[in-house]
Amino acid sequence: MIDESFQWRKEYTVNDLSESVLPKWLFESGALFLHGYDKEGYKLFWFKVKLHVRDQKQQLDKKKLVAFWLEHYAKRDHGKPLTVVFDMAETGISHIDLDFVRFIVNCFTDYYPNFLTKIVIFEMPWIMNAAFKIVKGWLGPDAISMLKFTNKSDVQEYISGEYLPPHMGGTDSFKYSYPPLVDDDFQTPLCENGPITSEDEHESKEEIDTDTKEPGDLNEEQNLNQKKMNSVEQISKSEENDKTEFKPKNAKKALTTFKGPLLHISPAEELYFGSKETGEKKCLIVLTNVTKNVVAFKVRTTAPEKYRVKPSNSSCEPGTSLDIIVSLHGGFSASLQDRFLIMAAEMDQSSGSGVPELAQFWKEVPRTKVMEHRLRCHVIESSKPSTLTLKENALNIPAKTNEDLHMQLTHLLQINKRLQEQIDRCLWFQQLSVVLSSLSVTIVAFCFYLAYSQRS
Repeated sequence: MIDESFQWRKEYTVNDLSESVLPKWLFESGALFLHGYDKEGYKLFWFKVKLHVRDQKQQLDKKKLVAFWLEHYAKRDHGKPLTVVFDMAETGISHIDLDFVRFIVNCFTDYYPNFLTKIVIFEMPWIMNAAFKIVKGWLGPDAISMLKFTNKSDVQEYISGEYLPPHMGGTDSFKYSYPPLVDDDFQTPLCENGPITSEDEHESKEEIDTDTKEPGDLNEEQNLNQKKMNSVEQISKSEENDKTEFKPKNAKKALTTFKGPLLHISPAEELYFGSKETGEKKCLIVLTNVTKNVVAFKVRTTAPEKYRVKPSNSSCEPGTSLDIIVSLHGGFSASLQDRFLIMAAEMDQSSGSGVPELAQFWKEVPRTKVMEHRLRCHVIESSKPSTLTLKENALNIPAKTNEDLHMQLTHLLQINKRLQEQIDRCLWFQQLSVVLSSLSVTIVAFCFYLAYSQRS
């Protein structure tokens, strides 16, 4: 199976697939793309069947496009499973392409076996029932159980309306376009620092109210303000206590560190929040500047109405670490679909680190000089995962993550590629040796022939 997988990757040049290699029209068609999440938090891989037309001349490029998206997702999300959606609305016999469907099925069953959670088939025409009986024959019993035939009335059992287009009964206004390649986590303009309402606005409102008060009410206001001051002090102290108490809680969760060229970011992949029952509302991100210059950073989120990030737009001095506190706002709870994006870029020594300077810096910095790293949310339903982690650490059993497995697979693929190159060189030398040997035998035989003919 491993040898077959390597052969498949070589046949479709998977390691070398990129936007520049594949024809531009493939991306512009919008037949395949990643967008949104299902109710379990898994990425959605969309196949717009009505946009697919059978054409043997284009078949290889279309198959490479499937491989490109799967490999692109594998490298970006480190092998996290996804849900495949076949949108078969407005399709007919002209769109049936069993060879292409079989290739897609084989990709998941043979080459990316742990990627698939389920296949949601939306509004399959009755005329295609015979074709899908053939497809079921290619699938094993486990894969057949993943098939979910849906229509407009029950598709929201698997995918919430916010990630469904209107023709599927949803409210998602997303419209595919290319270029650029769909940034499936951050597609809309986002607030940089949680809800728009801030403490500064409350303070300004209170100042306006005091200006409009009559002098007779000032004594009462002073007493109220004194109480507010005391409460604010208590709240600030409690926040400091929360921060100091908060670090050790997350120390056991931040087991991995992403080592980027500008910043080391811990945790590397996931922010751990509690459910409504467990009540964990805060999470810590630690940034470490590994350069000799000041590094500016900012944090974005897919759910700005739910989170407050402090600081969300600042800078980090050379060789120092900085804590970012991500806290849930109000009565919101974390979701598996929520994502965070950390952007970082080196600043010149002459640049200031104030708010105006940072705003101007982000307007002028080239995109190529910006480091980006994404984090996803993980919701802890109970305290069991932490106890399991402690037991694993006590027994010194290293837990293999999807990232580790992906890195090992990539390393094996590189080794396989080098071995293949060495084999190709050996075969070339072997063929050359055979040709030279044959040539030598021919020359020797010719010499013997000449010598024999001269004697006679």
